[in-house]
Amino acid sequence: MSIPIAVESVVFVYPDGTRALDGVDLRIAPGERVAIVGQNGSGKSTLVRHFDGLLRPTEGRVLVDGADTARLHVAQLAARVGLAFQNPDRQIFAGRVRAEVAFGPRNLGRSGAELDRDVDAALEAVGLAGTADANPYDLGYSRRKLLAIASILAMRTPVVILDEPTTGQDARGAGRVRAIIEGLSAEGRTVITISHDMRFVAETARRVVVMRAGRIVLDGAPADVFSEPSWPALASTYLEPTLAARVGARLDLPGTATEASLVDALLARRDASPQPLDVHGGTDHG
Repeated sequence: MSIPIAVESVVFVYPDGTRALDGVDLRIAPGERVAIVGQNGSGKSTLVRHFDGLLRPTEGRVLVDGADTARLHVAQLAARVGLAFQNPDRQIFAGRVRAEVAFGPRNLGRSGAELDRDVDAALEAVGLAGTADANPYDLGYSRRKLLAIASILAMRTPVVILDEPTTGQDARGAGRVRAIIEGLSAEGRTVITISHDMRFVAETARRVVVMRAGRIVLDGAPADVFSEPSWPALASTYLEPTLAARVGARLDLPGTATEASLVDALLARRDASPQPLDVHGGTDHG
C-alpha cells in the first residue's frame, strides 16, 4: 500500500549558499501519479532527494508516511521511497546486471526465491531479461538507464521516483517507461516523475507540479497546467505547452493537453454540430 508525502515550508541551502528550495509546501497523496517539471536549477531534483533522505531540509520538514525524515536513517527511508537517478552512472556500481538489481532488495532483507522473483520481474519489466549476466557498462546509455529503473522496481517501494526516465530512450524505450508507470499506478503505488518532455508528462501524469527558482508556481491536472491561461507561468520557467494544447487553444477546445484528448474534443465538436446540407440532393420532379 502506498504512503503520503508532506513537504512543509521547506528551505534548502547548499553549502555554496545556493538557495535551491525557497519555502516549498506540497502534499502528495497515496497512489498519486505526479510529474515535477521546470527548467534546470528550478529545484526539482533537490526536492525529490528530500523524499528518500539523501538531503535534509535547512528549514521546514518533510514527512513520509507521517514520519519526519530528519529522524529517519536513509536505510529506513529506502524501504519506502525508491529513486532512480537522472544519470544512471551515478547509481550503478555492480559488475553484473543481476547483482545490480538484487542489491536493493537484498539490503531490505529479501533472499532466496523471493529475491530471485523480484529481480526477474524487474528485468522483464524494463526489457533486460536477457542481460542478467552482462556487465552494466557493456550496455548502452539508454539500457543503463533502464537498468537503474529496474534496480528500483525490484525493491517494491510504495513510492517510486523516476528522474528524467526517458532521456536517451527511443520511442520503444519511452513506451516501455510509460507502461512501467501505468503498472506501478495500477498497483496503487505513488509515482513521481521528473521530466523535460511535456508530451510524456501530459500522457503519464495525473498531476503536474511546475517549479521555478525553488518555488512551486503551478500545481494541477495536465489539462489545467497546459491550458492557455497557464502559458505565461510555463514560459517563466522556459517550458512550453504541448502541441495538442496549443492546437486545442487555437480551435477553442479547452482541456486538450494530450493528442488523445484533442482527438476526442474534435470528435465531440463534430458530433454536436448540425449535419451539413446536401447541396447536391433534392427531389427529382422529372
